[in-house]
Parts: sequence; C-alpha cells; structure tokens
Amino acid sequence: MKKILVLGAGLSSSSLIKYLLDHSDEHNWKVRVGDMSLDIAKKKIDNHKNAEAIEFDVFNEQLRSDEIENADVVISMLPARFHHLVAEKCVEFGKHMVTASYVSKEVKNLDEKAKEKGLLLLNEIGVDPGIDHMSAMKVIDEIKEKGGEMLSFKSSTGGLVAPEFDTNPWNYKFTWNPRNVVVAGQSVAQYIDHGKYKFVPYNQLFKRVEKMTILDAGEFEMYPNRDSLGYRETYGLEDIPTLLRGTLRRPGYCNAWDVFVQIGATDDTYSIGHSEDLTYREFINSFLPYNLKDPVEQKLCDYTGIQMDSEAMKRLQWLGVFEETKIGLPNATPAQILQKLLEEKWALEAEDKDMIVMQHQFDYKLNGKNKRITSSLFVKGKDQVHTAMSITVGIPVAIATKLFLTGIIKQKGVIVPTMKDVYEPVLKELEDYGIVFVEEETDLD
Repeated sequence: MKKILVLGAGLSSSSLIKYLLDHSDEHNWKVRVGDMSLDIAKKKIDNHKNAEAIEFDVFNEQLRSDEIENADVVISMLPARFHHLVAEKCVEFGKHMVTASYVSKEVKNLDEKAKEKGLLLLNEIGVDPGIDHMSAMKVIDEIKEKGGEMLSFKSSTGGLVAPEFDTNPWNYKFTWNPRNVVVAGQSVAQYIDHGKYKFVPYNQLFKRVEKMTILDAGEFEMYPNRDSLGYRETYGLEDIPTLLRGTLRRPGYCNAWDVFVQIGATDDTYSIGHSEDLTYREFINSFLPYNLKDPVEQKLCDYTGIQMDSEAMKRLQWLGVFEETKIGLPNATPAQILQKLLEEKWALEAEDKDMIVMQHQFDYKLNGKNKRITSSLFVKGKDQVHTAMSITVGIPVAIATKLFLTGIIKQKGVIVPTMKDVYEPVLKELEDYGIVFVEEETDLD
C-alpha cells in the first residue's frame, strides 16, 4: 500500500482529492489529508474508506516531520511560501513531493540532494504554471522536430467567471485567492519583443494590453506577467526574439483597474489608522488632492484622466467606492480595504460557474515560410466545489502523482513538467477531463 499525504484541503484541492480517492482501490492507496481546519479536511474526504483527515499546522515541526516520514509521496497544496518547509523534510526523510506552485529558490537548492537520494520533487504541475508548460512544450517540441525555427511565443491565461454567469460591469468575479488578484503585478513586467528587452513598471502595466479572441469564450485583453524572460531557459528558447506571458481579463477591466493603481488603492505596505471609521468615499478621497469645490468623483476624474461618463467610471460607481458606507476594517492597508469591498461585489453566486481560458501563439519559420500555430483552451467548472480552477490545478497534480507511483514518470530531482516523458502522458489523460487544446495553423506570408 502506498501512502499519499495531501497537505492543504482548500478549493484547489477538491478535484485532486476526489481523483486520488476514485483511484485508491485500483492502486491500493491510502490518502491522508491535512489542513488547518479539520472540518474542511473531513468534508473533502467525505468518509471515504481509503482516506483519513487530520488537523495540520505546517509550523508544528514535530507534526510536519511525523506526517512526512510516514508517507510515500507528499502533495503540497499549501500556500507557496510554505512549500520549502515541506520539501526540506521530504528530502530529509527520503520522500517524494508534488506541488502545483512555482519552484522557489529554497526548493531549487534541494536538487542535488534529491538526486542523490533518488527523489522526485515535481513542481509547477497545476494550470499556470503547469498545463501552460506542458501544452506549450508539446507544440515547441513538434516545431523543432520538423526543423522549424521559433520566432515568437506568447502565452496568456485567465481565471474568470463563465460567460453565462457574467453579470456585472467588470465582467469579473473571484474564482481564486482574492488577495492575489488585488496585489497582482506589483513589480516590473519583463519580456522580449523582436529582440528588444521591454520593462513595464506597475504604474503602466494595465495600460499595456493586447486584445485577443479565444474560441467560443469571446474577447479578452492581456496584460504582461512579471517575468517572462526566465521562460526562455524553461522552454529551451534562449535565442527567441519575442517571448511574452500574460494574464487575461475581459475588455475594459484593465482600464478601470488602472484607476486603483494610479491612486494607490492597491498598496499593501502600510496601514491606515482608524480605517474602520472611514467610509469608502472617504477612503478614495484620501488619495486625492485637497479640493473643497469639486465632489470626489470629479477629483478622481481630474487626477486619473478618466471621463465622468466613461465605462471605467461606471464600473467604479457600481462597486460602491463613492458610497458613505463604513469600511469597518481596523488598521487595514489600502489593499485590504479594497479587497473587502471587492469580495462583497465580486463574489460568485450559488449557481455561478467559473472558467479557465488559455491561449498560446507560436510563430515560426519552416522551409523559408513564416507560420503561426494558435493553441487555445476553454474549461468551464462543474459547480462551486469542482470549479474550473480546482479541476485544472488539481487534476494534473493527481495524474502526475499516479504516473510517478505507477513507474511511468521516472524523473528525479527538482523538475518542472517540460520533459516529453512527463507532459505527454499527463496531457493525454487530461483530455478525459475536457482539458483539450484546439490548435489552428495559419501562414503569415
């Protein structure tokens, strides 16, 4: 019997845990699920005979050691900043680890020790990162195998509300961690465009958008992610002239969100004293120049350059940022205040479903001709437990864990899923879950 320890039973773990339990009889697995909330862990395993729920605190070193030592493979679905605490114990006790999160420096430094012990520490096997890596490498490898020269690679992903449940003027509802949405992009975005390095500071980020259409999901706009340059090495594209990764939103979102960026309402570095006594109107006014003559709405327009009758202003008014409603959140940062309001207005309704959209664009030269392959994905959630986010994050993690435990994935060390012997079988099984890319090829000449 193989013992699988799942740490973290949040929303993204729902489909992962279900997959493991659905396959537990076939593969003789015992699944142990740990979470800060024992009730949440119990709910996720739903009294399954091959599962056990425990209360787990990652800062309890003795508990962390005991649980990891007793497992064969550990799946860490904890917040990214805690993965290294798990990885270090996995290497200490000779256990394998799988996680959906980016490889941190601390985890990367364990590569040599992991290889010495014959351990797999598989990272970035969720959706973004994860499915994006695997689907991109599939096409890149195919282009290279037929002698093509890569000229440009652009990749974008978005987690949004599904079209039929898109019922507010922002065309957005929270489908994952709200905090990550509020503080997104708060550093310089870096990419390369036609051989020239490009750097976009945070205060310009939401002005630099590209428009695109994705299958039947409709129109989107993309803003650049923080660091696209590192992916040249990840994808074996060190000499590519253009490489850009971005995040997708519906048209108009970025223009309105940029207002919050410009006034400083997304800042998370300081607290506002007695913020609980402020109204949202006073909160917005606190960022604007002193002026008794004009109302807050006009001052905001003058300060940011938007028009009073613009779509951006309509979105802001709908949120309630000009209302005399008390914030009620003590000593909060601007980002926390904004998040509180957004969680009220951007919450998914009981029947709402989310979606994941992804698009890769590969430009390449073959036999003297310039060509483009567009590879697109549209996945809709089943309900508010098995959301598109939960499916696309959790199912690849679960499949990779199974493939490793059954001897199909044989890699060792700290890796991401860019090798063919990893991405090929994972992508193949993902098709059973509706995670299928539609590829279209066109001539550019």
